[in-house]
Amino acid sequence: MAGALVVLEGVEGAGKTTQVARLVARLRAGGRTAQSCREPGGTALGDAVRALLLDPDGDVAPEAEALLFFASRAQLVARVIVPALARGEVVVLDRFFLSSYAYQIAGRGLDRDRIRDANRLAVGGVRPDVTCVLDFPVTDGLARAGRRGATDRLEGAGDAFHARVAAAFAAALTPDWQATHPETGPIVRVEATGAPDEVEGRVARAVAAHVPALGPVLGVAEHAE
Repeated sequence: MAGALVVLEGVEGAGKTTQVARLVARLRAGGRTAQSCREPGGTALGDAVRALLLDPDGDVAPEAEALLFFASRAQLVARVIVPALARGEVVVLDRFFLSSYAYQIAGRGLDRDRIRDANRLAVGGVRPDVTCVLDFPVTDGLARAGRRGATDRLEGAGDAFHARVAAAFAAALTPDWQATHPETGPIVRVEATGAPDEVEGRVARAVAAHVPALGPVLGVAEHAE
């Protein structure tokens, strides 16, 4: 069986972590070997970078922030994602490089071409089979994230920052944006309001639509929307 790379994206508090875990469980119940990873993180180096990036008391320049994300990503791709795909596994990622376009380009205002070039180096040609953007109101997501406990450095970046991030995710769902960013692969909107079970079903249907071989595994009928 061919491996597959599935990415879940969205604003803070959209429910990505919950839905990543549910999708992996559903894949495993259907008989596929699957694993989840998160960005930044997923390796010893990545977890160390994560601690630096999310430290609420950290002083990280936007350029340094971007490079730290790319260092974590390069290690994850080389040491985890590529080997897993070669074994025919399904890798489900909680964020990938679409987040760099939303957070570092739109959010921080860094140069688009430089970020894209750095990302090309980090991913080495790896492209998601599908990226599901969990569409959730940004203010509600931040409130949900705040209820989880202490706010991390990115969550506390301010309303204007998060509004720019949300707008970037919305733009990435348009055909014109995707036509000029072929490196991202297909990007689809998944309504993320409602009960977790409902969102899980929507994610499964979106994944099956773009990776048909996973439809039976996920319990999704052929041609189901």
